[in-house]
Amino acid sequence: MVLTRSKKRVAKSQTPPLKRAEKPQSLALKRKAEKPQALASKKGGAKSQKTPPLKKQKKEAVVEEDPSEDDEEEVSDDAAASTDVESDDGEEEGSNGLGSSGFFSDDDGEENDDDGEELLGDDFLEGSGDEEEHSDSGSGSDSDSDEGDIEKESKLIDEEEAKEEEDAKAELLDFNKEAGDDAFRLPTEEELEEEARGPPDLPLLQSRIKEIVRALSNFSVLRPNGASRKDCVEQLKSDIASYYGYNSFLIGALFELFPPVELMELIEAFEKQRPTSIRTNTLKTRRRDLADVLLNRGVNLDPLSKWSKVGLVVYDSQVPIGATPEYLSGFYMLQGASSFLPVMALAPQENERIVDVAAAPGGKTTYVAALMKNTGLIFANEMKVPRLKSLTANLHRMGVTNTIVCNYDGRELPKVLGEKSVDRVLLDAPCSGTGVISKDESVKVSKSLEEIKKFAHLQKQLLLAAIDMVDATSKTGGFIVYSTCSLMVAENEAVIDYALKKRSVQLVKTGLDFGQDGFVRFREHRFHPSLNKTKRFYPHVHNMDGFFVAKLKKMSNMKQASEDDDEALGTVDEADVPSDDDEAEAMEEMEKPKKTKESKEGLAKSKESKKGKKSKSKKGEDPPKIKKQRKNRTEMRMEISQAREEKRKAMREKSKEKQ
Repeated sequence: MVLTRSKKRVAKSQTPPLKRAEKPQSLALKRKAEKPQALASKKGGAKSQKTPPLKKQKKEAVVEEDPSEDDEEEVSDDAAASTDVESDDGEEEGSNGLGSSGFFSDDDGEENDDDGEELLGDDFLEGSGDEEEHSDSGSGSDSDSDEGDIEKESKLIDEEEAKEEEDAKAELLDFNKEAGDDAFRLPTEEELEEEARGPPDLPLLQSRIKEIVRALSNFSVLRPNGASRKDCVEQLKSDIASYYGYNSFLIGALFELFPPVELMELIEAFEKQRPTSIRTNTLKTRRRDLADVLLNRGVNLDPLSKWSKVGLVVYDSQVPIGATPEYLSGFYMLQGASSFLPVMALAPQENERIVDVAAAPGGKTTYVAALMKNTGLIFANEMKVPRLKSLTANLHRMGVTNTIVCNYDGRELPKVLGEKSVDRVLLDAPCSGTGVISKDESVKVSKSLEEIKKFAHLQKQLLLAAIDMVDATSKTGGFIVYSTCSLMVAENEAVIDYALKKRSVQLVKTGLDFGQDGFVRFREHRFHPSLNKTKRFYPHVHNMDGFFVAKLKKMSNMKQASEDDDEALGTVDEADVPSDDDEAEAMEEMEKPKKTKESKEGLAKSKESKKGKKSKSKKGEDPPKIKKQRKNRTEMRMEISQAREEKRKAMREKSKEKQ
């Protein structure tokens, strides 16, 4: 419907013309007033008497227009009248369900024919009565159709987005293939020969390492033309070795432990120094007080982490952190964060007997003494004489009074201190140091497979000796903590697995909430399932030195296989790194009695066979022979220990004479 307006005048008593400012209200009221008129005209009801004046007013209002200023005052009266009509006829409209579209279409046609009227664009935008009737009568069907349309549109949008994502992925893969083919390829043999003739081109090596690592991360897509995975891995090993200065053995061993991407993170972490950390000596001060004092001296520090209550990490310092009055007074100890872990796993209790097999320079020993509050007894053993000075100095500086320093081979401690004589043992075993390359870069080129095997043999025997010293019936203890600063499986999981087979011990949880679990299987090796209770720490993951920690609980004091252990002892003595002449002589002395025993036993057997004695007498004679063999073995061991002690005394005397 289109509403029009005329230019003729009309009396003030009639309905005023519509104005643009009041258009929405007046138009709506007029429409509501006209609907009852249409109903009344068709039905001819009783209320038809009111319709003629209203219709007349409507026609005259539409036909003529009064531009006078008084029209605005009469609009309110007309609105009131229209509302009255609406209230009277609202029920008839609802009952009949008839719309106003037909009424408006006829009247509008008559008005357009009778009067030459101008179209109102603004009124047209407001809509007609037909639209209102259609929206009222078909609101349910329209809403259902609208919801169905929205669902269809949303499904179409989702399908289009999924297609776009698939196309983007396919395009990215194609781009990666093209970029990989264009930007990277493995060097030929001729190019490698040319590179070998001159000095290493570090930018070229670095870019090639990145490209190979990228290709290996998604080899099925980024595979270089004509290259296998083995070729890429071998080229990456050689490039890393030449760029970072590693030998081929160590790079190969690390490749077996980590994938290429993680390996590069580890190697980059080895090139950076770990944060400097200090441990508060709780025997003399508290961490808060120490932090306040050091902050006043210009030391920038923070608490180490949530897992440590005594550690502080030092970022920078205006004074030497190892020469402050607090350091000299023994308020703190310079100690790596990874060295806290074995002592925390050991969890020493007050009034216990504890052995630290490899104690120098004393960081772990002083930490144990602080946890024990200077009660009980600690045996701090160190095999190397030059390291005893730093051990004793730190013990005195930190105010430790419950510790005895001794100088023995760790494998002989069960003879010196006695078996089943202590509650707990801490064994931070000597190792290859592959986890602390950031401190000692010589490890990159100095380690080999033979040396790793030697360390593994030594660690196995030290661990067996540590287990023998512990009393399984201890009320508070019976624990052994084994730790190394190595990443090699042969020095960690393999050693623990060996101890589980040789002694009646079992692994327990270390009590450390962080760290990665140890290997249960590694390449062709299969270890005890409980090895997942051990913990591994890596520089690129935990921002500390590479470390391995395991905690054992001794279940029984009985040995499972003593003869195998004796044979292993002999192999380790031969493979020990500090080979001494006295040890070789002692080994010869051990072999001589064995030969004499064998000859005597052979003569005895021949005599018995000639005499033809009964089997009962033979069974009666066998036990004394075994007793004699045991006595001879103990005598030989005592002789070996005496020879070593004599040599050490001679070395000490020589060192004193030189000084």
